[in-house]
Amino acid sequence: MQLLLISGIVVAIGAVLFALQNNVPVTVAFLVWRFDSTLAVVLLVALGLGAFIAALVSTPSVIRGQWGGARLRRQLDALEKEKARLAQRIAALEAEAARLRPPAPPVPEEPKPFAELRTMLVGETGPDKAVKP
Repeated sequence: MQLLLISGIVVAIGAVLFALQNNVPVTVAFLVWRFDSTLAVVLLVALGLGAFIAALVSTPSVIRGQWGGARLRRQLDALEKEKARLAQRIAALEAEAARLRPPAPPVPEEPKPFAELRTMLVGETGPDKAVKP
């Protein structure tokens, strides 16, 4: 915001300097219309009219963009609400499924690999009490 204010002040100072240096009287004639003023006023009026016409030309696209943005925000809100509702539904279904699910049977312990080899090498008494030849 401060940068915009500083830019506006710089442009205003430039316009004043331009008006002070270009104070030559000129006459502008268009069809039956005639306008007598200084060169600075004529150029500043032409600049203002150009900015006004540019604003008029760009207004429909700006309005269309604002309407599209508002429509997308409404769609986003609706989708977020639906997502929250579906998340609640999933949580409720998972809780119901957990309540209705029979208890899982115990998982049998898998045999240790090479258990027979170990007992053959070490013996039935364990590793610390191995039989020595």
